[in-house]
Amino acid sequence: MRAEIITIGDELLIGQVVDTNSAWMAQRLNEAGIELYQITSVHDDREHILRALDEAFSRADIVLTTGGLGPTKDDITKHVMCEYFNTQLVEDSQVHAHILDLYKERPNVLNSLTATQWLVPESAEILPNRVGSAPIMVFKKTTFGTLETVRTFSTQGTKFLVAMPGVPHEMKIAMSEQVIPYLQEKMGRENGGIIHRTLMLYGIAESTLAIQIEEWENALPASMHLAYLPKDGVIRLRLSTYGDATENEIDTQIEALKPFIEDYLIATEDLPLEAILGNLLKDRQQTIATAESCTGGRLAAALNAQSGSSAYYMGTVVAYDNSIKEQVLGVQRDTLIAKGAVSERTVCEMAEGVRALMCTDYAIATSGIAGPTGGTPDKPVGTVWIAWATPKGTEAECFHFGVAREREQITQRAVTAALVKMIKIIGRS
Repeated sequence: MRAEIITIGDELLIGQVVDTNSAWMAQRLNEAGIELYQITSVHDDREHILRALDEAFSRADIVLTTGGLGPTKDDITKHVMCEYFNTQLVEDSQVHAHILDLYKERPNVLNSLTATQWLVPESAEILPNRVGSAPIMVFKKTTFGTLETVRTFSTQGTKFLVAMPGVPHEMKIAMSEQVIPYLQEKMGRENGGIIHRTLMLYGIAESTLAIQIEEWENALPASMHLAYLPKDGVIRLRLSTYGDATENEIDTQIEALKPFIEDYLIATEDLPLEAILGNLLKDRQQTIATAESCTGGRLAAALNAQSGSSAYYMGTVVAYDNSIKEQVLGVQRDTLIAKGAVSERTVCEMAEGVRALMCTDYAIATSGIAGPTGGTPDKPVGTVWIAWATPKGTEAECFHFGVAREREQITQRAVTAALVKMIKIIGRS
């Protein structure tokens, strides 16, 4: 089955609010075996919404909308749905009771506008929204254009529209508790599931990779699709099938691919690098610490963001000033004078210093010139030294991320490089 998402709201189109709903919904639909075909954002405008609904139904079996279900004048979605499905608003006693209960400790919220929330389209099936006042509304439409109420449900030739609130936490609960189970029950899984396999690669350009695996890619069955997803130096290579191949068949293709990419392969699962590293450390019951200069705590933030990271991540020292490198991490003054802060010797001493300070198995240190100023002919903007201290010794590598030129890109690429190499070091130990 194929779905489309329509997000409704002027705030999305002027950049005042970022549409995080669609990405989250896309993941949940994919997990449920529902293919997402298109995402559309529209104004709080009658004509725009009506046109978007017609276009979405011309392509998809399921249309999911978010937004515009509030009680104020700018929220017109419910009224436009009534027009589209040729129905009218009626009071729903269950929604009424829910809203009274929802606001029982805040009676001042109950007013003439709140009362409009228990008015729902007569032809819609209403699913409960336990955390908000806007109910979830389900409409059905036959493929030959005749509109029917969902209460006389038949799966033959039926398309669905599900209207949900746009508030992210309400939408997530609605999707998880109501919408996905409802769609699975009503439409079943006649089209089969969606299977993705993702490989993480580092150290090869996207175009070079495409040439290197061209023979393998050209031989893929028509039911399989390969996608290249590059970001910050990492390429996620995703092989997908939409109900026409088995897991064994897609795994066989992945095994055939591996000899072409073994020098660049980091992981065979689609997880953040920091999660992959964290899992390695947890499995080995080992620990890590960080010492950061140019990355300014971004490496620490990535590691700390993982649930359960306290089991393996001990902490960081953001040693931006040389005095901190010397006094806290134990970098030798002679090293800083002779080699400078952005050097192999300095970054090695930083890594060794924080590893000793925090008594960890591993440590990572970064020092570089993130720009846009501060570069020299010998050390241009984008020059970053990274060191990895381990029980077997310390190694360092110099990277040149100057092609990025933007400070944020340089620091993020440094974080990526630091994590990738640490994963490889631990993986081969």
